[in-house]
Amino acid sequence: MDYPSDDHILIHPRRGRAEQTLPARGLLLVNPVDAAFGHQRWREEGGEERVFFNSGLTVDARRRRFLAGPAIGAPMAAIALEKAIVLGAEEIVLFGWCGGLSTELAIGDVLVPSSALAGEGTSAHYPHTLPLAPSSPLCERLGSWLGSHGLQARTGKVWSTDAIFREDRRLLGDLHRREGVVAVDMEFSALCAVAAFRRVRFAAILVVSDHLSGPSWRPGFTSRDFLGRKSQILELLLQDNDNWSC
Repeated sequence: MDYPSDDHILIHPRRGRAEQTLPARGLLLVNPVDAAFGHQRWREEGGEERVFFNSGLTVDARRRRFLAGPAIGAPMAAIALEKAIVLGAEEIVLFGWCGGLSTELAIGDVLVPSSALAGEGTSAHYPHTLPLAPSSPLCERLGSWLGSHGLQARTGKVWSTDAIFREDRRLLGDLHRREGVVAVDMEFSALCAVAAFRRVRFAAILVVSDHLSGPSWRPGFTSRDFLGRKSQILELLLQDNDNWSC
């Protein structure tokens, strides 16, 4: 089946009459605990709370940036990104967690994904060319920014899935060996598709929270390595985005 033209799309993202525009640059936080922390921090520093569908939104007018989230899963993340774009967003950085597939990735390692493979259902509805990929200049800027803070960012392909409780070790092994997939998440590929379709700059920073290589799942959500690195990067993102913006 061919993709429908926009003339046949029933619902388009739009700015409501009472909605204010957003700054061009912003952060999209996947996980509720990170989003709650970020919103509280910025609001204590004078950020403005705004209504944002089924998520949260804080605008830091002084530093001309916004923070949105949580947005778990491809459909919700795509809705959040679409809404941010129609309100004026032009450059968005996703911060989230991922499961490692490569033995070269350890719990707490940092990944700036360079390409995506869709295992979710959202990206298929956005006309796109393959491979799905984020903005290369923004990825490079993020890598340099992390390096300036003493953090090594790895790169690689991420596979996004809608069904974390149906991740088959045989499929994951094939994705790693045949497709070069190094990590798994739930949002990245869909957001690459939306960003490319809407022609905005998008990239992501993911922290390895668990490992899916081998015969059994190895969670690391409560480990010191993961929690420490996640908190470190989130603090840096909340404090300063001038050095990674394009």
